[in-house]
Amino acid sequence: MITKPVTFYSEGHQLVGDVFYPSDLPPGQPRAGVVLCHGYTGIKDLYLPDNARTLAQAGYVVMTFDYKGWGESAGPRSRLAPYSRVADVQAAMTFLGTLPEVDAERIGLYGTSYGGATVVWVAAIDRRVRCVVSVVGIGNGTRWMRSVRRPDEWHDLLERSRRDRVKRALEGESELVNREEILLPDRQSAELAAAARRNLPGAVSRIPLEYVDDTVAFNPEWIVDKIAPRAALFITTDDDRLVPPEESAALYARAGEPKRLVVLKGYGHYEVYKEPAFGEVMAATLAWYREHLPA
Repeated sequence: MITKPVTFYSEGHQLVGDVFYPSDLPPGQPRAGVVLCHGYTGIKDLYLPDNARTLAQAGYVVMTFDYKGWGESAGPRSRLAPYSRVADVQAAMTFLGTLPEVDAERIGLYGTSYGGATVVWVAAIDRRVRCVVSVVGIGNGTRWMRSVRRPDEWHDLLERSRRDRVKRALEGESELVNREEILLPDRQSAELAAAARRNLPGAVSRIPLEYVDDTVAFNPEWIVDKIAPRAALFITTDDDRLVPPEESAALYARAGEPKRLVVLKGYGHYEVYKEPAFGEVMAATLAWYREHLPA
């Protein structure tokens, strides 16, 4: 397997990525390509390289990248900007399709957590996506944020968000808060995330409070039905306390055929990034791609 750093542009900003090539790639025989999309405050070097290597070893040309303002990419720092991320994914697909090793007519998407929401939206609006895999993704931002909070916590968060909305309009900036104030992770999620991010340069711990407004305004379940007749796979875990499995179930229920919902037993949110859950996620993913997006 060969990995090459790349740059491309989205909405005028230079984005940075890595392309993973299969080791058995003969010239003149382009392969299917897959764009991998990280989650809420992730960067390309967090979690996704393992997915990329697994897919490349199976014959796919795979691309990871940093959204604008994240990791090595240019742009306003550390913003969620969900619709801007959609544009970034579309630009990544366009770039990947220009590579001689890739068949531009066979592009798939894979996203985890908030990236699992992003890829659903992109697949629904961009017919170039031939197959999509959403792992522990979010279907409705409002429902998700409310489901992991007590009523008083939800009320307080909305009030803080309202005040911050005024601050942004009058002063041009949002209050920075610890990422866990927005994500509200359970103990296991907090511990696993902290361990993975501890020695990773570029991992962000403080984010703008405008994340709340961005999240509640982005609801992929509104348009997930537009993906069909292209294939959609939803993978979740039955003990995910950060993004409850009902989110993936809601996306699946509204999607058209061909579709599949996989519920892994006994795992939490961040366990999908490590063995043994990682192996189960990738086995289901590869089976889906081989059926609907052969390398």
